[in-house]
Amino acid sequence: MRTIMTIDAGTTGVTALLVDERGGLTGRGYAEFPQHFPRPGWVEHDGEEIMAALRTACAAALEDGGIEAADLTAIGITNQRETTLLWDRETGRPIHNGIVWQDRRTAGVCDRLREAGHDAAIRDTTGLVVDAYFSGTKIAWMLDRVDGARAMAEEGRLAFGTVDTWVISCLTGGASHVTEPSNACRTMLYDIDRADWSPRMAELLRVPMSVLPELRPSVGSFGTTDPDAFFGAEVPITGVLGDQQSALFGQGCWTPGMSKNTYGTGSFVLLNTGRERPTSGRLLSSVAWDLGDGPCYVLEGSIFVTGAAVQWLRDGLGIIDKASDTEPLALSVPDTDDVYLVPAFTGLGAPHWDPYARGTIVGLTRGTNAGHIARATVEAMAFQTKDVIDAMEADSGLELGELRVDGGASAMDLLCRFQADLLGVDVLRPKVRETTALGAAFAAGLGAGVWESTDELADVWQLDARFSPEMDAAERDRRYGRWRQAVARSCAWATDDEDNNT
Repeated sequence: MRTIMTIDAGTTGVTALLVDERGGLTGRGYAEFPQHFPRPGWVEHDGEEIMAALRTACAAALEDGGIEAADLTAIGITNQRETTLLWDRETGRPIHNGIVWQDRRTAGVCDRLREAGHDAAIRDTTGLVVDAYFSGTKIAWMLDRVDGARAMAEEGRLAFGTVDTWVISCLTGGASHVTEPSNACRTMLYDIDRADWSPRMAELLRVPMSVLPELRPSVGSFGTTDPDAFFGAEVPITGVLGDQQSALFGQGCWTPGMSKNTYGTGSFVLLNTGRERPTSGRLLSSVAWDLGDGPCYVLEGSIFVTGAAVQWLRDGLGIIDKASDTEPLALSVPDTDDVYLVPAFTGLGAPHWDPYARGTIVGLTRGTNAGHIARATVEAMAFQTKDVIDAMEADSGLELGELRVDGGASAMDLLCRFQADLLGVDVLRPKVRETTALGAAFAAGLGAGVWESTDELADVWQLDARFSPEMDAAERDRRYGRWRQAVARSCAWATDDEDNNT
């Protein structure tokens, strides 16, 4: 039985899964890594801490599966997107902590790009809105702020990568500096129509082309692990997808019109639009994947904080000991008692795109308890998803028929039921909920010849539960109207400062 290891390098930790050729999970490992918050609105990761967690997770998966690294057929990688690392090509060491996708420090730069009238050109070229979310302005920030970095880049001594590129470089001992379209299209440096890096965008954002990785299709050869870096084994890396596209792939959404939402650190709604690049005033056009025959496109709505709010309940407020305590605590009350939590801890993403929004709780009374806040946190995930899907339907002209869900929070029946109530459509949860990792395994298996086509994978997706809407329309509208009032109170709260304007 051939076995693929899929590495899911997420925002708060790394998951490693062993997947056999029938799509079964035969081994699992997980390790968290630290989050760094040097200033309000700033979020960083240490690239070497990511790799330490990755090696721990991979070792645990191999032990759990009872196999050696040399027994693996291939490796697939999926990753948090937009997070930006720069490293010295000679030493392989990062020159600064990675700037995470949630980070808002370049919001002032993005304001100036819009004020200078560049927003239309950026959207036309990249499919993205001008926002600090994406990698391009993060690269420029590091080049300007780290001593000697821009000179090193001009000399060709620095390498840029999103987390996929960083992981591949480390696993191959620096031999491969590569990425693929689902990650490249999130940098604000990629021409989504030409399917290549854009010299025009690189010049506009002041990013030397020399730092950019080589582009390859999402399936195929990305290099081979260095035995010194990967448990003494040489294993081909044959599939790479950004985490949200990987979840879409793992959910079996290979046909135009199919959609999914992943409840992870943030939440991401993706709609497969096939070979036609979608356009929207509030959502993002992205590449889903390239299986070697050209790009497949998606329309995407990105929500910055959903599962991260549960971490805040645990680590910030201390009202839960572990994430799985959230649903029981939320169910300890019949409703939120008109309490609404807007988790805009690092601004608001789609469809609002307000980097200066901040987290807000409204409706507090002396009767408010931890259960109300926990329930409001769960319901905020569903409200934010409705914000995105309403915008998606309005901008695309498509009507959502059902929503496939995955990610850690999808294990909560409370969330899935409330999501179905808000959307007025069925919500489907698969048996294998780690579809992000599964999608990368499928891609790697296609790249290694384990499977010949997606048709062979069609029977792997299996339904765990279907949630149908029960809330009447009047109550749905009332609850959603109150949510929109709460969102309005969170917007434009933070102010820019000199550091954020650089």
